[in-house]
Amino acid sequence: MSEKHVNHLVNENSISFDSYEKMAEYYFECVDTKPFNAYYERPATLSLLPDINGKKVLDAGCAAGWYSKWLLDNGAKVTAIDFSPHMIEMTRKRIGEQADIRMADLNEPLNFIEDKSIDVIVSSLTLHYIKDWNPVMAEFNRILKPLGSLVLSVHHPFMDFTYFHRENYFLTEIIEDEWDTNIGKVKVQFYRRPLCNIISPIIDAGFIIEKLIEPMPTEKFKDLHPKIYEKLTRKPQFLFLRARKN
Repeated sequence: MSEKHVNHLVNENSISFDSYEKMAEYYFECVDTKPFNAYYERPATLSLLPDINGKKVLDAGCAAGWYSKWLLDNGAKVTAIDFSPHMIEMTRKRIGEQADIRMADLNEPLNFIEDKSIDVIVSSLTLHYIKDWNPVMAEFNRILKPLGSLVLSVHHPFMDFTYFHRENYFLTEIIEDEWDTNIGKVKVQFYRRPLCNIISPIIDAGFIIEKLIEPMPTEKFKDLHPKIYEKLTRKPQFLFLRARKN
């Protein structure tokens, strides 16, 4: 796909596109065992999933395809989307043509997905790259079947506010961070927002929040990084919830 065509498909509100293009192979090679993902985020997200055997599941922000593979291995029919062509390439490298894999930006309507056609949406550590949650939550509600489930994880508002020393908790604002990867440091931008701006768009779109968790990291995390483990038992990094279409 040409650079001109890719840039045309990326919404003007999208952030960290270049960062994720750079990190796609890092995600493919390293994220399966990266402690924050493997031993903190994933166990919590998986604990919220309903039975997905035989269900149609949207992996909304599939990155290098870990969740898509897990969903397929557990009997789901998967549609996987990401705004990064390189991440899409890594997902195809992981699962081949077993899923419907498409480049799509959650800032845009998901016109290729029919109304009331999806049983479950999983969105892992993706929505903090979206400034306005109202359109995406409306789209999620549109494509979900009645009583369908939305399971998501995002940065915890307490963590973003305190770690980055912000002055006004109630703002929704861009934060810039720098991540250590196997290709060196990569600058990443995302949005931090107050808790009300996480919860309200979900409810306003017609969802009922069934469960919200702030879990502890696993013992495996403790074995690998005891100091960070202790920190996470006192200060949450991520927020997780499951909502049901009303």
